[in-house]
Amino acid sequence: MKIEIRLPAALRAYADKKESVSIDADDVGGALEALFIRHERLRPHLMTGDGTLRSFVNVYVNEDDARDKQGLSTPVKDGDTVLIVPAIAGGSTTAAAELTKQELARYHRHLIMPEVGPQGQKKLKGASVLCVGAGGLGSPLALYLAAAGVGRIGIVDFDAVDESNLQRQILHDTASVGTSKLASARKRLASLNPHVVLETHEVRLAADNALGLFGAYDVVADGTDNFATRYLVNDACVLAGKPNVYGSIFRFEGQLSVFAMKDGPCYRCLYPEPPPPGLVPNCAEAGVLGVLPGVIGTMQAVEVLKLILGAGRPASGKLMLYDALEQSWRVLKVKKNPACPACGENPTIVAPIDYDAFCGIARGPEPSVPEITVQDLLAKLRSQDPFVLLDVREPHERDIAKIEGSTPIPLGALSERLGELDKSKKLVVHCKMGGRSAKAVALLREKGFDAVNVAGGINAWAEQIDPSLPRY
Repeated sequence: MKIEIRLPAALRAYADKKESVSIDADDVGGALEALFIRHERLRPHLMTGDGTLRSFVNVYVNEDDARDKQGLSTPVKDGDTVLIVPAIAGGSTTAAAELTKQELARYHRHLIMPEVGPQGQKKLKGASVLCVGAGGLGSPLALYLAAAGVGRIGIVDFDAVDESNLQRQILHDTASVGTSKLASARKRLASLNPHVVLETHEVRLAADNALGLFGAYDVVADGTDNFATRYLVNDACVLAGKPNVYGSIFRFEGQLSVFAMKDGPCYRCLYPEPPPPGLVPNCAEAGVLGVLPGVIGTMQAVEVLKLILGAGRPASGKLMLYDALEQSWRVLKVKKNPACPACGENPTIVAPIDYDAFCGIARGPEPSVPEITVQDLLAKLRSQDPFVLLDVREPHERDIAKIEGSTPIPLGALSERLGELDKSKKLVVHCKMGGRSAKAVALLREKGFDAVNVAGGINAWAEQIDPSLPRY
């Protein structure tokens, strides 16, 4: 049977950058095996050592989850599309509030809609929403919720505005760089709609504060960019009985769903476990089209408003996949897992857990490896000591800035290209900020190389040694 396997952006680097592969196969397992024959580097990212599909990977045949059919034995027919989807970060019960004369004028376009009307607008005014994050997704989400007249909006974030945020985080502007994201968000939202109550929580969302925060709001909207916080948001929503309006983004692709609704699946039903650390890069490492969080964050706002109004059908039981390059949406089915440890029939997660440990995130700094400063690197270059300067960033990052004379091997390809390196020569390794290169040094030293990390990476080099290089 001739079928098409579609690959997500996160995996295309292991398949010669292909978006899709045509395969002859009779079932899902045969299709994957044929895929691995062509692109062997995909296998360890999708399969365990005993040949089972990894739990952070879902495989769909058209719009149906293969796990809900016959798993890897699910048959396929001519023309079917197999999608590989790895993990990539009810109405309000509040009493209706009366509308002021100013609000009646402001929300006129809502009031004349039968699906909203005065009673619906009162529901919005009486509702409360917690936005987790004031970044790419949180920006359009909070702006549209405020513009729509949601009466109480909370935002939890602890970060400061960086210039690199401005390409996509439209809550903030140039004058906000260096200031608290929450202060910037409060100023922008208050100027947009002074009738909305704004509550800011400048804390890191954690296991010891999530339930208290979530319990104070009707709906939680997840704009996080890391797996540890995403699982925390999911579990806390399940435990607190709050719907979780989920969004995530990667380069040109986005995901959207509503989790933790009554009788609906949660995020763990879709992805029981996170991918290994480092497999799925974050936006800082992989990049993201600036307008993409606008698309997904706005769709999150749509789902929040629908929940408050009790209008339409929420995106519960669905995973919506957006591809900006194809300008397409795919809607996949997600079923509640009776054995889910969070929302299943006999849940084992009865309180927030250690999410860093669950996601395999090491405590404290990156792996403890020998480091040198950028000043030390400059001295080595000037002394002409024999060593190899290894750059483990992606090729497109080197197009932005590079240190002359460095050898490029991306971190993801390093283990396969160790043969290109000479063990008799000292290796000095750098990346953008020092995180990826620390992992590279740990791997290299484990394999017998004499390697050290450049603390702060090329950004520190540009800041302290060569200001002519751009920082990104």
